[in-house]
Amino acid sequence: MTKIFVFEYLTGGGIDPAHAGAASLADLSALIVEGRVMRDALARDLRELDAVDVSFASSRFETVDPALAHCRAVQGESMTAFVARVAREHDYAWIIAPECDGLLLHLYDAVGAARWLGCAKEAIRVASSKSATAACLMAHGIATTPAIEPGQADAQRGERWVVKPDDGAGGLDTFVFDNFADACAEYDARAAAARNPVLQTWVDGEPLSLSLICRAEGAELISINRQQISLSAGDEGQQPRIVEFDGVTVNQIDPAGDQGRVLDALAQRVAKAMPGLRGFVGIDVVWHPLLGPVVIEVNPRLTVAYAGLSAALGRNLACALLAAHGVRLERSGPAARSHGAPCACGARP
Repeated sequence: MTKIFVFEYLTGGGIDPAHAGAASLADLSALIVEGRVMRDALARDLRELDAVDVSFASSRFETVDPALAHCRAVQGESMTAFVARVAREHDYAWIIAPECDGLLLHLYDAVGAARWLGCAKEAIRVASSKSATAACLMAHGIATTPAIEPGQADAQRGERWVVKPDDGAGGLDTFVFDNFADACAEYDARAAAARNPVLQTWVDGEPLSLSLICRAEGAELISINRQQISLSAGDEGQQPRIVEFDGVTVNQIDPAGDQGRVLDALAQRVAKAMPGLRGFVGIDVVWHPLLGPVVIEVNPRLTVAYAGLSAALGRNLACALLAAHGVRLERSGPAARSHGAPCACGARP
């Protein structure tokens, strides 16, 4: 049996809700729900594979079915120490965590390359920064949203601007302004508080996400999803407007259709521009009515779209993703890794 440890940061005890401020508690609760959905979907897919023994991390705030293998950090143990300890007890570790504050990178180091199921460290480093991602994609001629410096004269030709954390996840702490000077003021205030902001032009259009399986030899676009994103007014209708993420509907556009072929080609270019993308990768895109697809960010990990994809596509994605990492399930241990090797497992009926 190949032993795999699944760790999702929020449900695994990464944040204590008791220490969250009242203003952030609702956002945190929503993120915990999304995290649990991803974790449970992945663990369920892995349990269906005959050659896999899966366990996952839980926290003291969760009641878990005793029939399911799970583990928790001991009192006083840091998350990185916990993940490092449990990863050593398994053949592989599958980590789901945000990129903010270098968290995903720190967990990569805790697990170590031999047991890591996910993107390479350099790909995580680039994707963890929206400005670095934009610079990388622009260098390869891919339409994206470059970072703007406050006071940059030509930036003022845009219609709206967005200020958000350069390493943020989802739509958290993301504000949209109609006035460039107001956006610059917000950027400057965050920068003065060492909050690592990025200022970009807001892109109008249809928000989509692309779900990929990335291998050493290339990427497979497995699903084109529609994102539910809205802008709510600030207090008493004043600026700024707040970006709200209301979920994703998977498998909405046929990859073989006209729009799908354009997005498939875009996915291949992004994968080539960012070496080291491996396994499940998400790309957030806005389809602009005139410009076509514009890349907003690249997620070097599982996204919430994963939760519905195995059922929607009629295939066990965990098996395909293990194959993308070169994991041969007929043998166990990191020595079994051979990139490009087929997944020899079968899913239980």
